[in-house]
Amino acid sequence: MTIRHLRIFAEVYRFENITRAAEELHLTQPAVTRAIRELEDYYGTRLFERMYHRIFPTESGRRLYPQVLQLLDSFERIETGLRNWDSLGYIRVGATVTLGDTVLPGLTRRFLEENPGVELKVTVANGDSLATALCENRLDLALMEDAPASPDLHTEEIGSDYLCAVMAPAYPLAEKETVSLEDLSKVPLLVREVGSTARTVLHTALKVRNLPYHIAWESISTDALLGAAAEGLGVAILPEARVKDSLHSGRLCIRPIEGNLLKRRRVAVWHKEKYLTASMNRFLDLCYRHTR
Repeated sequence: MTIRHLRIFAEVYRFENITRAAEELHLTQPAVTRAIRELEDYYGTRLFERMYHRIFPTESGRRLYPQVLQLLDSFERIETGLRNWDSLGYIRVGATVTLGDTVLPGLTRRFLEENPGVELKVTVANGDSLATALCENRLDLALMEDAPASPDLHTEEIGSDYLCAVMAPAYPLAEKETVSLEDLSKVPLLVREVGSTARTVLHTALKVRNLPYHIAWESISTDALLGAAAEGLGVAILPEARVKDSLHSGRLCIRPIEGNLLKRRRVAVWHKEKYLTASMNRFLDLCYRHTR
């Protein structure tokens, strides 16, 4: 068994597809298949079931996978030390859409100015996707709103923000200075997709108060939701920091949620077993100083 075998196993497990794993690793399909067979022979157990031209991890495969991820991470840490990674290397940073739009560009610029030899490889996605990538060691750090549920992830607060109600100036709710959750339960809502922290915070707040709600639009695109709100199709629930720049046209207005009930913590997240290099700690220090 070699590091090569473990890398191949991890990619096959992640994609549940020999072809995609081979493409990701720049190997031939027979080479990937042979490596998996060698691993199965080595352990004396089946790691994948082959059915209907697809593969599925067995219980043995599922038990092996997290251990393989940690072994690969340990190997990468060894290489980091040997190659002076803090001077010439990269950090894989994730961010939610809001933080990727509003906070991460400035942080990236500052970090690269102070650390010209280190590259930031950035992924912007919803909270659920980022949490999965951290657990699978495809990201080193992530900036999110509110802590993910996984017990394997470590979270530190770096600030906070609020969701607000966004609507056309002629929309009936725009007559109010603030809107309540009861108000929101009676109008069509324009919201982000399932898995986004904005959607989760809204759903939780309404559910706690046993309030029904109607989602008219859901989208991964904030601009799409703002466009729908400007046409009077409902009320968009979005971060205040993300929508302020959209008010200049006069087609939209924002109203705070009564009692600031839709508050979100901004957090930095990484795997509990992740070794934080000096450059990762410098990036985190920037987050603590510039995201509050």
